Amino acid sequence: MKFTKIVSILFVALAAANTAQAQDVAATVDLGTTGFGLHLTTPLANKLNARVGLNYAGYSYDGSTSDLDYEFKLKLATADALLDFHPFDGAFRLSGGVVYNGNRIDADAKPAANGTYTINGRAYSTAQVGKLNGKIDFRKTAPYLGIGWGNAVKNTGWGFAMDLGVAFQGSPKTSLASHGCSAPALVCNQIASDVAVENAKLAEDAKDFKAYPVIRVGLSYRF
Repeated sequence: MKFTKIVSILFVALAAANTAQAQDVAATVDLGTTGFGLHLTTPLANKLNARVGLNYAGYSYDGSTSDLDYEFKLKLATADALLDFHPFDGAFRLSGGVVYNGNRIDADAKPAANGTYTINGRAYSTAQVGKLNGKIDFRKTAPYLGIGWGNAVKNTGWGFAMDLGVAFQGSPKTSLASHGCSAPALVCNQIASDVAVENAKLAEDAKDFKAYPVIRVGLSYRF
């Protein structure tokens, strides 16, 4: 399913649950490692709330493997469905649920100052290689576990919210490739072979994102 369709389903489900139980609903606007977020919360039972939301952001940063420098463009796009358990009937909560994970990273390799790429220990000109780029994708469904602070549906008006947790998005898949090789076929084949080795290095470095940290702070309001 597309990200927007998942978001629509989550918010419709929460609205239906809230209508069926004639309960309060609260909204939280937050900011953190998942980007800018909007969450809606409604009570399900004593000490137990349901929370759904969406998060989005994008930014660029520079990074490198042992051979190549990159410009990485991180696109954060997630929708989450969570259960918040308040064991002491206060603000502290234990949270668990599932995240629809549309996160991805676009990786654009940057040539050295002399106009060459070093790929698997071999130097090639930019004219030979063409464009060298790819994507880092993650598992679309990611379990989430965390703790937090804030019980939006018990606040009167405004309240504070915080999440500390982990989304287990699994080992990433990388797809680095060269596009537009202008060299003879034999050289292009060697470039493709060396890029495959570099792709494996990129995948190894990207394993740092296997467990994605979720840190959010926000303001809630009960309607």
